[in-house]
Amino acid sequence: MATIKIKQIKSGIGRPERQKRTLRALGFIKLNQTIEKEATPQIIGMVNKVAHLVTVVK
Repeated sequence: MATIKIKQIKSGIGRPERQKRTLRALGFIKLNQTIEKEATPQIIGMVNKVAHLVTVVK
């Protein structure tokens, strides 16, 4: 399956707990961290929920 690279560009501080949990579930620990995940519908949905905090890197 295809993979996507996701980078956290904004902090989760001051965000709702649900968004913080989504960032942690994606695997983010610190700001400007880039992770690679499989492009499953579940992961894409999680990225869409926190799209204002992350970006998809080519």
